[in-house]
Amino acid sequence: MLSVLNIESKILGGLERLSEALKALLWEKAKTFGISPIQIQILLFVSNHKREICNVSYLAKEFNVTKATISDAVRILLKKEYLEKDYSPTDNRRYNLLMTSSGVELVHQLEGYADVFNKELSSFGEQELANVFNTLSKLIFQLNQKGIIQVQRTCYNCKFYSGDKIENHYCNLLNSKLSAEEIQIDCDEFEE
Repeated sequence: MLSVLNIESKILGGLERLSEALKALLWEKAKTFGISPIQIQILLFVSNHKREICNVSYLAKEFNVTKATISDAVRILLKKEYLEKDYSPTDNRRYNLLMTSSGVELVHQLEGYADVFNKELSSFGEQELANVFNTLSKLIFQLNQKGIIQVQRTCYNCKFYSGDKIENHYCNLLNSKLSAEEIQIDCDEFEE
C-alpha cells in the first residue's frame, strides 16, 4: 500500500527535481564550452555583482564549497583569460575578480542556460508566480537564519528593509513601499 506523503515532503521532492534539472542544463552548457558548472556559476556571478564581493572567500560562501574548490576553478578561468585579478592597493595578497572581454563574450553565450525554465514559468498566471516567489523568498530567508544557506542578499536580511516579512515591506534606501513581487533575492544594494 502506498503511503501518502505530506505536502512538505512533496514540495521538497519537487525542489530537488528542479535543482537536478538546473544542474543538468548547467552541465550541458559546461560541456559545450569546455568548462565546469562551478566555473559557469563563477562567471555569471562575477558578471552580475559588485567588484567588492567577487573574491574567493565570498564565492566559497556563495556556492557553499571550500575556498580550495573556488581557487581551483578561478585559477582555470584566469588561465583561460575569462577573468583577471584586481589587486587591493593596500594588500597585495587580496584581490577581487573582474571579467575580461573574452569572459564577457562567454557570459553572453551562457546566460540563457535556463531559458527553458523561463519559458515554462511564463505559462503561469501572475498570482501563481507571485505566490511561488513569495514562498521561495521566505524559505531562503529562513534557511539563511538557520545557517543552511550561507549568503543571502535578500530584502528580508538587509539593513534597509523594514516590515513584517508578510505583507508590509518597505525599503529605506529607496524610501518606498515594496510589493511582495518587488522583494529582491539577490540585490546589488544589499547591506547586512
